[in-house]
Amino acid sequence: MKRVLSGIQPTGAIHIGNYLGAIKQWVQLGESLGKEALFCIVDYHALTNPSAYDPELLPQRTFEAALANIAAGLDPQKITLFVQSHVPEHTELSWIFTTQTPVGDLTRMTQYKDKAGKLKSVPAGLLMYPVLQAADILIYKADTVPVGEDQLQHLELTREIARRFNGAFGETFPEPQALLNSRAPRVPGVDGAAKMSKSVGNTIDMLEDPKSIWEKLRVAPTDPARVRRNDPGDPDRCLIFKYHSYFSPEEVQQAVSQGCRSAGIGCVDCKKLLFDNMMKTLRPIQERAAELRRQPEIVEAALREGAERARSMARETMHEVRRKIGLYKPY
Repeated sequence: MKRVLSGIQPTGAIHIGNYLGAIKQWVQLGESLGKEALFCIVDYHALTNPSAYDPELLPQRTFEAALANIAAGLDPQKITLFVQSHVPEHTELSWIFTTQTPVGDLTRMTQYKDKAGKLKSVPAGLLMYPVLQAADILIYKADTVPVGEDQLQHLELTREIARRFNGAFGETFPEPQALLNSRAPRVPGVDGAAKMSKSVGNTIDMLEDPKSIWEKLRVAPTDPARVRRNDPGDPDRCLIFKYHSYFSPEEVQQAVSQGCRSAGIGCVDCKKLLFDNMMKTLRPIQERAAELRRQPEIVEAALREGAERARSMARETMHEVRRKIGLYKPY
């Protein structure tokens, strides 16, 4: 890995699925790559989500997304954290890629078909979403992209866009590789029915009040075979045990697994153990977030400096791209 880029939408509170599936990995990448690790709050992408986009809420949600990432361990002194719309070269490159991308490639995207099928009127931005995503990545010539499984098709399109541009105008962009988080590629929602998602409403938010987190865990489903306290269960079928694998130390996981199979531990006690271990991870993040809210200028300065670093890279790429595609410049 030489340069990494990943992003997160500011469409709601950052939840533990975001933390486990992305942010935790971002922190590790930042420690190893420093300024070559770029993390972006993708506010332009948020505009394509009509149910979550609110122009009055977007500025605060963008700030909160940055705050949550910093609180979780991203160090703006080491990495590059910025807001997508603060680097206008993203949209410029996206338009250039749009002129090179067949409509058929875009209509085949699974996410487009899923989302478009739920809308009466489909905005063009939803179709063009993966082209802007490709620009987000390639404007920095990133060679590695931490993504979830649901984004692999989009990343393959990014690779195809890079190949097509390179074939037409000369070698310019790398073909970025996916970096999957094998430990937590798909975090289930607290309803136990679907992937944790803001749009579904089945999240445990990273900065959520501990009392609220406990209430969600208290009523969360467990192994359906455990009807009574003395019924043995199968931890591999239990949502709570899945969460234990993310937050609890190995010895606790082993004790819970054995206790579940032998009916030696009840579901409520199992949930209490999970809550205690979950809060060992979340409490320091929440405390850091509270400090940042008292000093918002720290977050604002981090985003400003990150955008300056990012735009310096983006300008260099766009100078090369404009020259190669033949745009006239009076210099």
